[in-house]
Amino acid sequence: MAKYLLLKHYRRTGGPTNLPEADIPMDRWTEQEIADHVQFMQDFADQLRERGEYVDGQALSPEGTFVRYGGEGAPPVTDGPFAETKDLIAGWMIIDVDSQERAHEAAAELSAAPGQGGRPIHEWLEVRPLLADVPSTTAE
Repeated sequence: MAKYLLLKHYRRTGGPTNLPEADIPMDRWTEQEIADHVQFMQDFADQLRERGEYVDGQALSPEGTFVRYGGEGAPPVTDGPFAETKDLIAGWMIIDVDSQERAHEAAAELSAAPGQGGRPIHEWLEVRPLLADVPSTTAE
């Protein structure tokens, strides 16, 4: 088994092609369309749980801050500029599956979440394996 991150995006841009139904922002959906989308996500997570493949997942708020170490005292904090993640990353799901092919299958299923008008949004999801082992360095 290997763990993969399925990364969802607010903006449905990227990938080889963009479909019109994938480019309609969620803030233009009706309350029912949003509820249907969220229900699809919950049902999909339940299916993964039944298969023993679900690890965790969360939706993210578009709000956030950048923080770094700045020496003694309070750390510097800013609300940007971000590497577009504040406006881009909508949420994530971690799955534990038998193969990369299965991770791709799961991502494709998730891509069919309904959007405006109940049509699948065909969003591109980023699929990334989690490191199983931390790379080591050898000092010479």
